[in-house]
Amino acid sequence: MPLREDIQTARRRDPAARSGFEVALTYSGLHAVWGHRIAHRLWVGGFRLPARIVAQLVRWLTGVEIHPGATIGRRFFIDHGMGVVIGETAVVGDDVMIYHGVTLGGTSSERTKRHPTLEDRVVIGAGATILGPITLGADSVVGAGAVVVRDAPPASLLVGVPAVARRQSHDYAEYFYDI
Repeated sequence: MPLREDIQTARRRDPAARSGFEVALTYSGLHAVWGHRIAHRLWVGGFRLPARIVAQLVRWLTGVEIHPGATIGRRFFIDHGMGVVIGETAVVGDDVMIYHGVTLGGTSSERTKRHPTLEDRVVIGAGATILGPITLGADSVVGAGAVVVRDAPPASLLVGVPAVARRQSHDYAEYFYDI
């Protein structure tokens, strides 16, 4: 069941989580993901205005803005969600984790793919900005405050402004996931 899986994911990824009940009641990032699922279903079904209304309500309640057109994978976790923005054509893979203040934004006003794709098991640090129709390869880690404007191969460590992709010298994924 997706709700149970989401709660288990939050408990596994956040050492401050004390119980599933607490997570279900108080985690705004989790509430934003649940709201997005409803809005996305409406969006895909052609009910664009109701989808946008649901997304705006969720934004108002949680401080997390996820466009109903964005595609979000399983076990997506937003820790301390305030200020997160995910654009319409963004694609987020499975087991992705992002922190507060992250933007997955566009660089064009054209009606085309204009937001990033995050492959599976990507971790995005607080305040990072990922811009444009770029792809971050699986198992990549983006440092806090980085600005990423170019594609990155799998297992990259991205730091700086603009971010530079480096090969990870350590398996950072072990800090975020039970491997």
